[in-house]
Amino acid sequence: MHGQGRSIQSVTVVGGGVAGLAAASALADSGYRVRLVERRPYVGGRASSYEHPGTSEIIDNCQHLLFGCCTNLLDLYGRIGALDKLRWFDEITMIEPGGRQSVLRPSALPAPLHASAAFLGAHAFSRADKLAIARGLSSFISGIPNDTEEDFAHWLKRHKQTPGAIKRFWEPVLYAALNEELDKTSVHYAAKVCRELFLSSPEAGRMAIPSVPLSDLYGHALQSLKARGAEINLRSGASQVEWDAQLDQWIVITENDRFTSDAVIFALPFEAMAKLLSSLPDAPGKQALASQVSQFSHAPIAAVHLWFDREITELEHASMLDTTIQWLFNKSKLQPQRHGQQGQYLELVISVLRSVIPMQRQELIDLAMRELALFFPIVHEARLLKAAVTKEVRATFSIRPQLDKIRPAAQSPWPCIFLAGDWTATGWPATMEGAARSGYLAAEALSKVAGDEEKFLRPDLPPSGLMRLFK
Repeated sequence: MHGQGRSIQSVTVVGGGVAGLAAASALADSGYRVRLVERRPYVGGRASSYEHPGTSEIIDNCQHLLFGCCTNLLDLYGRIGALDKLRWFDEITMIEPGGRQSVLRPSALPAPLHASAAFLGAHAFSRADKLAIARGLSSFISGIPNDTEEDFAHWLKRHKQTPGAIKRFWEPVLYAALNEELDKTSVHYAAKVCRELFLSSPEAGRMAIPSVPLSDLYGHALQSLKARGAEINLRSGASQVEWDAQLDQWIVITENDRFTSDAVIFALPFEAMAKLLSSLPDAPGKQALASQVSQFSHAPIAAVHLWFDREITELEHASMLDTTIQWLFNKSKLQPQRHGQQGQYLELVISVLRSVIPMQRQELIDLAMRELALFFPIVHEARLLKAAVTKEVRATFSIRPQLDKIRPAAQSPWPCIFLAGDWTATGWPATMEGAARSGYLAAEALSKVAGDEEKFLRPDLPPSGLMRLFK
């Protein structure tokens, strides 16, 4: 059925996050018998939502975004029938305390000049800031720097970036995209993000926000997989993996069951993968993989959810400058199911700032209320109906310099076991796009062993305009 290589007809995908869903969907579409095993009662992994017990509201564990350059994530949404659950935006509003706004949007100029008019007119930046930002971005036009020991904070200093440019441009953009402090961020990946979002093409920089709770979004994947004959086992965490020489198959052992298959894809966070490694049989490369996995670390995200008795802002989303709060998402406007409801629900996001994680719930709510009022004074008159705080301590892996040296490939030390997850060698940072790419790469590695050599990975979005000269 699957070529002249090793016979692989069935596969167990362990982990129902974006990486696992991508791998399972690709293989199910290609005719493999797929079983998805997930320890939670829902799929999506860290991109999920739940009913908050204190508010009885469905909230996301944290806001997730994607951009036009996320070709593989968009391909996955196409596979599962969820493309219509995205709201696309061509502009980003940056708002200063006091309410003054600057809007970044593309113009008719060819890339990489398409965003230049908006930058030149942005009130948020001084003339010196604009010159510094232009100088910094222009260094990425010809290509992306290699991943060296230099961190991005040092790069900014070396490229003579002004304090305003750092505080109001580089930090908001890279905190949101990479979720790491600049002195811990790889120059290579910072450059990759900036090149895609601001230089490559207007389409690459378009932003999309899910219009439904994340678990609803990824619930489409379950329906799609079931329609293709896949078996779904939720509330079923893998605790051990064994090789059955008689069956010539792998056995995945969970708390309540045992599943056999010709191949296994581990689509797990690195810390969960580290726990399972000890149960796998000895093999050349096992200790090296364990060493690689042990060297990853996390970066956190926090969010404050506020429900008011009246409208606070007409903006659907905004970058908040000069405050602890970094981004505002107006869920009352972004989610159609909330249209017509009285009051307003806002989600305020704080990326990477580790100092807010130890703060108590009420401390964070008070901080958010004080800072929100700096932008929208009506907050002083509004009544806060309810509030919630979410903290994702393990939101992403830290994208530190030279991390690629330890990111493992999809092929594992064991025959017919493959690795996925945004932390594996995808060429992308810790994003949903990176996770989708990892799932497709694992599916391709499996297909190659089976002798099919199918290709699932989607090509990067091609540059447009003058950027076509700098491929």
